[in-house]
Amino acid sequence: MQDLKVGIIGAGGIAAKMHLPELQTVDDCEVVMLAGRKQSRLDVLCRKFNVPRSTQNYQEVIDDDNINAVAIALPHPLHVEWGIKAIKAGKHVYMQKPLSTSMDEADAFVEETENHNQTVLALPYMSNPHVLATRDYIQDQKLGTISSAQARSSHGGPEVYYAGIQEILEEKPTDDLWFFDADQADVGALFDMGVYAIANLVGVVGSVKSITAKLKTVAKPTRLEDTASMILEFENGALGTAQTGWCDAARTYEFSVHGTAGKIVSSRQAESLQYFYPSSNVDEDAPLIEETIDLSRYPHQNSHQHWATCIRQAIQPPLSNAATARHVTEILLAALKSSRENRTVDITSRLSML
Repeated sequence: MQDLKVGIIGAGGIAAKMHLPELQTVDDCEVVMLAGRKQSRLDVLCRKFNVPRSTQNYQEVIDDDNINAVAIALPHPLHVEWGIKAIKAGKHVYMQKPLSTSMDEADAFVEETENHNQTVLALPYMSNPHVLATRDYIQDQKLGTISSAQARSSHGGPEVYYAGIQEILEEKPTDDLWFFDADQADVGALFDMGVYAIANLVGVVGSVKSITAKLKTVAKPTRLEDTASMILEFENGALGTAQTGWCDAARTYEFSVHGTAGKIVSSRQAESLQYFYPSSNVDEDAPLIEETIDLSRYPHQNSHQHWATCIRQAIQPPLSNAATARHVTEILLAALKSSRENRTVDITSRLSML
């Protein structure tokens, strides 16, 4: 079993809340260096998570021969630059979502991944029990021909999210959040939260052929979108809808898939998965049969455990890979264009394995 010596580039909220805690659950894995801009954050996180070394120079992580795996936990526009540097340095890469806000960068990242042998995980939330179980039901024809699907991923906004992060980082509350700064973030709620909804739909239904979208700024102090709704046409002929935003104080993480023989519906907080099918195909009023899908057949791995498993098997993640992340990036960028130009936008990339 290969021991993983991990360096994390980025010492902000996602490193504090997800990367560092999850990596502690991975067998034969140690975070040996943390890089970030603020020394105060480095000091706090290294103390809390027993990281032996820190640096304010990201390149030190890339250059360290003792490190064989790197997690990119930077703001969106910096993902690909440092991901490619890590790949070229011979390190396995965990890429935080979204992959990029640029198709040129996304293409370059996929090309770099294909030209090297390292394992690259680029959609950290996709290989979860709900998606895997739904894929199996679809492949087993339990839903018949898929006609439509919907997904929503939304919460109360970055200021709500970061209130908990500031507690972890031992910082005083502040409203100076990079998420709202168009110059730093580049994109808004669509890329921050919509990426989950789009990726889940791609994971269960397949490649997207076109998208029609409307994006709005409803309530947040930014010129970036805080709310988005999308209609997707899938390559297999099905239609889908996706919604996202920063204005959902009650939080929503859900999806459903509908077919000619049945449907699958997740709970509002994705805590359960239900399968429904008709008790009669000739009586409109006949009751539906409902079954709770046994998710224990799909042992839950957090995304870092999944990354480590793929590294040790010397494979790319079947779903959470660079090519899928590129397709999702194209969908998100097309949604921006669709809303801006008030038209349907075609998607050019396709995913053969989906």
